[in-house]
This record gives sequence, C-alpha cells and structure tokens, in this order.
Amino acid sequence: MAELENPHVMPKVITFLSSLLQRVADSNDSVRRFEQQKISVFHGLTRPTISIQRYLERIFKYANCSPSCFVVAYIYLDRFAQRQPSLPIISFNVHRLLITSVMVAAKFMDDMYYNNAYYAKVGGISTTEMNFLEVDFLFGLSFHLNVTPAAFHSYCNYLQREMLLESSLNLAKPLKLHCSFSEDDSTPQKHQLAV
Repeated sequence: MAELENPHVMPKVITFLSSLLQRVADSNDSVRRFEQQKISVFHGLTRPTISIQRYLERIFKYANCSPSCFVVAYIYLDRFAQRQPSLPIISFNVHRLLITSVMVAAKFMDDMYYNNAYYAKVGGISTTEMNFLEVDFLFGLSFHLNVTPAAFHSYCNYLQREMLLESSLNLAKPLKLHCSFSEDDSTPQKHQLAV
C-alpha cells in the first residue's frame, strides 16, 4: 500500500475510479433510457454540472480519508449495485452515491473521520439530505460493511488490471496499484461495476 499512499499515485487512482464510474453511468443511462426507473433519495432532479472526476477530486481533497477508503467505497458501490438492481448507477445519482459511499467507508475504515455535516458541505448537499442518504445506503447494503482482506485484494487486483488496460490503450506509463490488508479470506468476488 506504500505506493497507494504516494501523493502522485492516489490522484491517478481517483482519475481512474472517476473514469470507470463515468463509463458505468453512461452505459446505464443509454441502456435504461426508455425503461421505467425507480426513483430514490439518491436521484437528483437534474444532472449535476460538476463532472464525476472533479467531484471525486473534491472529495479526495477535503475528506482526508485513507487511500484504502476509496477502494472500500468502490466495493460498497458495487455491493449496492448488486443488491439494488432496480437502482442502477446513472448520471442522476452517481454523485450522491459517491459522497455517501466515501463517507460510510471513512467511518468504517478510518480511526478519524469528519461528521455528516462536513461531508454534506464537501458534497454540496444539506446535512439532512446527507443523513437520509447514509441511512438509505446502509439499508441498501443490508448493513454489509465488512470487507474481508480477500475481497479487498480482489477489488484491488481488478482495479489494477483495468488501470493497466486503460493505460496501455492510452499508451501512458502503466501504474501499479499495491493494496494491503491485514487478515486473510478466500471469498471470490464478482464485480458488478464493470463495463
């Protein structure tokens, strides 16, 4: 994880995660354009004007959560997508899902974290809305917050492969992502948030 802690590497991970989530939202937007959609507290009335990348960079800048927190937030988003198939990640809800998943991950993973009011300010929403989002997100996950070391490594490996693939397509220097976790488990994971 030492490489993940590097200040030059983490913004690349943020850039990659935002790119991945943008592709997922775009794909779901086009697939579900003509389908009946369930509206939730995560849906905005309009698409936010801030890009997913800028929004995630803002969260990274102000939330001060550990690098592992962003991987865990991604795991939570994937779990949410698996458990709530009628609420796909789309451009109308991705920002609220992001701020909520990062906040919940920080609370679960980090020893020190900010309160809901602070995350609401970072996310550009009210504290009341942040509180509702947190509760709905937790129920959407069925309070399944624990991430085994095997699951963490599985997601890190998936992100690593995707980052290498994307960097080879862009002919950029490959970025290696080294993740570490303290325990061991051998539960295989199927990733829902893939395009």
